[in-house]
Amino acid sequence: MPANHPTLLALDFDGVLCDGLLEYFQAAWRTYCQIWTPADATPPAELAPIFYRLRPVIETGWEMPVLIRALLLGISEEKILLDWQTIAPQLLLEEGLKPADTGTQLDRLRDEWIATDVADWLSYHRFYPGVIERLRQLQQMPVRLVIITTKEGRFVRQLLQQQDIELPDACIFGKEVQRPKHFILRELLQTPVDEPIIWFIEDRLKTLQIVLQQPDLTQVRLFLADWGYNTALEREAAGATPHINLLSLSQFSQDFAAWP
Repeated sequence: MPANHPTLLALDFDGVLCDGLLEYFQAAWRTYCQIWTPADATPPAELAPIFYRLRPVIETGWEMPVLIRALLLGISEEKILLDWQTIAPQLLLEEGLKPADTGTQLDRLRDEWIATDVADWLSYHRFYPGVIERLRQLQQMPVRLVIITTKEGRFVRQLLQQQDIELPDACIFGKEVQRPKHFILRELLQTPVDEPIIWFIEDRLKTLQIVLQQPDLTQVRLFLADWGYNTALEREAAGATPHINLLSLSQFSQDFAAWP
């Protein structure tokens, strides 16, 4: 393969390959109902679209039901986008809640949902347009596909298998490996292959910025997926950051030569 093409393409899953917004909202709303017990267990019709738009502000699971709480208390989208890292802990403090407890409640609800009806849980995930077709093309090319994600690997595998995409277990690094993404990239760079050319696609700007801070990972080419869970300000920042390339979904589906 030409030198300007990867020999290993590392992909995040949620926000790059798979759109999990429907599941995020369902899990967040159900957890919200357990904590705050609203009189009506049916979410307001306008709530989900706003939650989807604000999903990029969430960094850890405990924030998901707290975001719903903030919206129902009337905190504006603009304020949440600008100051979520202050708003979220302040809300928990006012409500007498702890991040760890809220996160545990969310995880427990998900675990029960999965244990009770995993097919239903999986049905709330959708692949972005053209992604499956592109993965099939890549499988026919001399490039190794690797998925690095905070979702459990078994669910990544199931969702891909539903689309007739099979990847070796060694190519899926899920939540269970319990290592940051830059650690995994470092391990991949050290595999016994002649100078692997690694390109990494991620939708969280902070994750890419952490990779940039690793002096031994400077040869990994970084892309921010502009269709994923990120904001306009983050995309603007990525475009102004040397060594981070802003990638569109249409470019992802094209030959590597068309990538920025």
